[in-house]
Amino acid sequence: MEILFALIVGALYAGAVFCLLRRHLVKLIIGLVLLSHGANLLIFVSAGLSRNPPPLIAAGKLIPETAVADPLPQALILTAIVISFAVLAFALILCHRTYQSAKTDDIDELRTTEL
Repeated sequence: MEILFALIVGALYAGAVFCLLRRHLVKLIIGLVLLSHGANLLIFVSAGLSRNPPPLIAAGKLIPETAVADPLPQALILTAIVISFAVLAFALILCHRTYQSAKTDDIDELRTTEL
C-alpha cells in the first residue's frame, strides 16, 4: 500500500511541475494545489501506515501500555494544510488582480505589458 501512495506522490509532483511550467496563471495555481497535496501525502506516507490507538497515557502510568500512533506527522500535515491554503489564497488574489489589470493570464503577454 505504501508503494501505491509513493507512486501517487510522484504523480502529483510530476503533475505539479508540469502545471508550474505552463504559460497561464490558472495552470500555475493548479500546480500549486497539486504540489501542496503531494507534500501532504508525502508526510503522511513517510510516517508509516499503522492502525495504532491514540497516544493517551492512563492515569497513574508514566508510559503508554501499547504501541501508539505518532502525532507529529498529523501536526505537520495540519500545519502544511494551513500554509498551503494561505499561499493558494494569495496566489488566487494575485492572479485575479493581474487579470483585471492586464486583461490576460498568459505569462508571455505579461512580459510585454507595462502596468
